[in-house]
Amino acid sequence: MSAHAPVTDPERQDSDPLARERAHLSDSRAALRAMREDVEALDISDVTANWVNAAVLEAQIDDRIKALADLTHTPLFFGRLDYLHTMHDGVQEGHRFYIGRRHVHDSDGDPMVIDWRAPVSQPFYRASRKDPQDVGLRRRFGYTGGDLTAYEDEHLTDPSETERTSRLLQAEIERPRVGPMRDIVATIQPEQDEIVRSGLGGTVCVQGGPGTGKTAVGLHRVAYLLYAHRDRLARTGTLVIGPNRSFLHYIEQVLPALGELEVRQSTVDELVSHVEVRATDEAAAAVVKGDARMAEVLRRAVRSHVTIPAEPVMVVRGSRRWRIPAYELEEIVRELLGRDIRYGAAREALPQRIAHAVLVRMEQAGEAPDDRVQDAVARNPAVKAAVKSAWPPVDPAKLVHRLLSDADFLAEHAEGLLPPDDQKKILWQKPPRGVRAAKWSPADAVLIDEATDLVARTPSLGHVVLDEAQDLSPMQYRAVGRRCTTGSATVLGDLAQGTTPWATASWAEALAHLGKPDAAVEELTAGFRVPREVIAYASRLLPHMSPGLTEVRSVRESAGSLEIHRSEGDASVVAACVESLRHEGSIGLIAADARVPVLSAALASAGLPHLSPGEETTQDSRLTLVPASLAKGLEYDYVVLDDPSSIMSAEPDERTGLRRLYVCLTRAVSGLKVLWVNPLPEQLG
Repeated sequence: MSAHAPVTDPERQDSDPLARERAHLSDSRAALRAMREDVEALDISDVTANWVNAAVLEAQIDDRIKALADLTHTPLFFGRLDYLHTMHDGVQEGHRFYIGRRHVHDSDGDPMVIDWRAPVSQPFYRASRKDPQDVGLRRRFGYTGGDLTAYEDEHLTDPSETERTSRLLQAEIERPRVGPMRDIVATIQPEQDEIVRSGLGGTVCVQGGPGTGKTAVGLHRVAYLLYAHRDRLARTGTLVIGPNRSFLHYIEQVLPALGELEVRQSTVDELVSHVEVRATDEAAAAVVKGDARMAEVLRRAVRSHVTIPAEPVMVVRGSRRWRIPAYELEEIVRELLGRDIRYGAAREALPQRIAHAVLVRMEQAGEAPDDRVQDAVARNPAVKAAVKSAWPPVDPAKLVHRLLSDADFLAEHAEGLLPPDDQKKILWQKPPRGVRAAKWSPADAVLIDEATDLVARTPSLGHVVLDEAQDLSPMQYRAVGRRCTTGSATVLGDLAQGTTPWATASWAEALAHLGKPDAAVEELTAGFRVPREVIAYASRLLPHMSPGLTEVRSVRESAGSLEIHRSEGDASVVAACVESLRHEGSIGLIAADARVPVLSAALASAGLPHLSPGEETTQDSRLTLVPASLAKGLEYDYVVLDDPSSIMSAEPDERTGLRRLYVCLTRAVSGLKVLWVNPLPEQLG
């Protein structure tokens, strides 16, 4: 690899190749601007038949204009490939491609920048000296702001050139983090690219420790799938699910920067918001409510509303009466129960089945009824009364309310599933009078979502990305799985960072609850964010909380990135923040949740403005005070960690406390200061 190295003979004669690359950047920006202006100039008045078509087309044009925006501080291209020979897809000998975030063409339609997701771009991420993939030269570009300031070459087929780590690649990985999460499109590694470009048909689960880029991989996979399967996913939809709104706010700019504007984001709690959540369960109750056994309890409770008919149905039409005996009604009801279709779908089918039985008798009597007659019979008062008696409507929230309020009703449907102690844990001590008066918990909302799906099928999306998946309960996995029953999913997480009492023990178990037992599980073990010294320190906890997991091996050496000091109180914490602010980039002060109000006051007294998680950092406001419970998924250039033992002791058990501490220790990109008042946990050595 060589910085500013020549590629071909003409380039060896080029006295200023950097100027030529800058000229191509300028020309590409001009071409992008022309593409945008062409769209803005479109006149749709003669091609729309009505106002509905016009509105749809205008919305599509607006989206296209937004997608063609030229982001001043975002490089239009970050790499270049020079191919050696003719390829199967028509690439000509010596053809050169600039690789960027979106496709740009000139006025003749010739490409000036190739979308990173295009097949011809793949060797930029995958080619190596062992497998050059017909690439003679791979060039990486360095930028300051939006200005092209450097380049670096790899001659993949030149045996005289030694292989070494790209300085520009390293600099991009280590670039200070201010503002929301940014894309990694310029730094995707081969093992990450394999996951990003895996097909839409299969579900992929990515186990990745801190700093391995699993979240970025998941988001770039969405962008790739939207590129490769745009029409299909435009019809079926895509969804990114994160652990909380702070996390979603942090990642929300990644997909728009890649030109994808239509991906919905949500938390699991927002997905199942059938009722207002106003309470939090005790851990023991939440564990039982989140257990997969509750799905069968709910199924039994829903189906218990069905009553086998004991009386015949008499349908009167004109001067004729048609009698359906009770035994035949029983056969119809039992047949519907045996099919195990959704409760609501069976309830809708029942009047049609009864009406069909009436029509059979009409035909036997010599009449010739048609479909309109069957529909009329299905709406007959006698038929409707029979359906209401045998298969009454079920309100999911009222059903869950009864299960949590009525000990006998719960015991009847939990028999053989939940022992009495578990039943007692989830019963309300003072049952509310009704659904509106109930103080529902997040786990209750998931139960209502399950019951809702038992009544009517939840619509499926084309693809769902589930991040921080290790923290979900089995019932939450089922709730997510319902949203992709006919689609696929990308599941992202780290078993070592599971900090809920119901955190999953294995990905096989989690994927079974998700309804994707055959998903491929990939593991990312190379760390690109956390310095080697920091991740090695945090990894001392692994044998005590997640034995068997592979330790992350950081590719980043940063001497002096870890400092451990005894704290003299709040003043020491403030001083550590002041010292960290002398560095460039974002600063995170992470503390036990109970310590946050005290530290907030201390920072304010010292005249240090600070943000809360989810608020965007700027050059003027770079310090964020982070409760330990919200640190997961976030990253800061420098982290000050307040009293690790307090973070551990705030959790209900040692394993969860160690995992919470592991999360907090691994949020730093450049440096970590650990300040302790209470003795450090013995597991840290």
